[in-house]
Amino acid sequence: MPVSIKTPEEIVSMRIAGRLAAEVLEMIEPHVVAGVSTGELDRICHQHIVDVQQAIPAPLNYNGFPKSICTSINHVVCHGIPSDGKVLKSGDIINIDITVIKDGFHGDTSKMFIIGEAPPHAIKLVRITQECLYKAIGIVRPGTHLGDIGHVIQTHAEANHYSVVREYCGHGIGRIFHEDPQVLHYGKPGTGMELAEGMTFTIEPMINAGSWQTRLSRSDGWTVTTRDRRLSAQYEHTLAVTSDGCEVLTLRREESL
Repeated sequence: MPVSIKTPEEIVSMRIAGRLAAEVLEMIEPHVVAGVSTGELDRICHQHIVDVQQAIPAPLNYNGFPKSICTSINHVVCHGIPSDGKVLKSGDIINIDITVIKDGFHGDTSKMFIIGEAPPHAIKLVRITQECLYKAIGIVRPGTHLGDIGHVIQTHAEANHYSVVREYCGHGIGRIFHEDPQVLHYGKPGTGMELAEGMTFTIEPMINAGSWQTRLSRSDGWTVTTRDRRLSAQYEHTLAVTSDGCEVLTLRREESL
């Protein structure tokens, strides 16, 4: 399937969807505290997306996913299902993954939240994971190869004695939630597809404190955990390739890239 090149008008629509997704992460931050359940966070985000933004939470019923956001705590790599039985406690780290559909276009983003007093090793993992994303964004422009993106992420993670999850990756995005190309977070420079103006995709490195190997829950068919039960962290942005670089469509107000 050929990679979709977005028109300037489509980029405008994606910019709106991206801003809404970022806004959900900004809105939910004061609620992400010890004592709150991930089920409650899901309800707050759902209400905001549907009632305030007049938009659609993309994960809800996507291939059977039962909730409106993903909440991945500690050793959960991705696709954690919110639940009233999962209550955050001090020391936890959690990824909240938001995808909003507005006027047919998707905006997809996630960030890590540190609950209370987390141990230094957890804080470092979160920081390095965000740096991996930022370093990758920094090289996105026409002529860059997908392998260059993976190489930058892998190099920074492994220099800090972490590993990069192999089984899950970034993806093209637009009117379709997941489209080509696949954006691997490891690789060799100069390999893979060459980026071109108008491409839109996510970069969403999942970085593990221990082994890169993961396990998919047999009970719910969604929750992915580290096989060795050590911590994992993830950050995600949706990008559009411009004539001389890229635009981060899901940039939050706290960020400057």
